Formats: sequence, C-alpha cells, structure tokens
Amino acid sequence: MTARFALDKSHGKIMGVCSGLARWMNVDVTIVRIVAVALTLLGFGSTILVYLAIGLIANAD
Repeated sequence: MTARFALDKSHGKIMGVCSGLARWMNVDVTIVRIVAVALTLLGFGSTILVYLAIGLIANAD
C-alpha cells in the first residue's frame, strides 16, 4: 500500500505543504523547509508557485 500525500496543517507554518511533504517522504520537516527556502532564494521563483499549487490542489481533496 502506498502512502497518500496530505497537507499537515497541525504542524504547518503557512499551508502545511512542507510538513505534509516531510511526512510523506519520511524526512525531517526542517530539511524540507530549508530546501524550499534555498530554492526560492537561489532564483527558482517557480518554487513559490509550485508550493501554492500543491497547497491548493491538496486542499481540494
């Protein structure tokens, strides 16, 4: 049985995307947040759009 991705709003800071990804990938949420911030600061501005898209799509379920 495969694990299904879901937002983790109880441990999330904004929408729960990073904490949901961390739980889904079985890694520490701090690592996911650092990677997300690093990608955003390094010029990959699409990281913000991807974050919002994941949050809106996962919230629709």
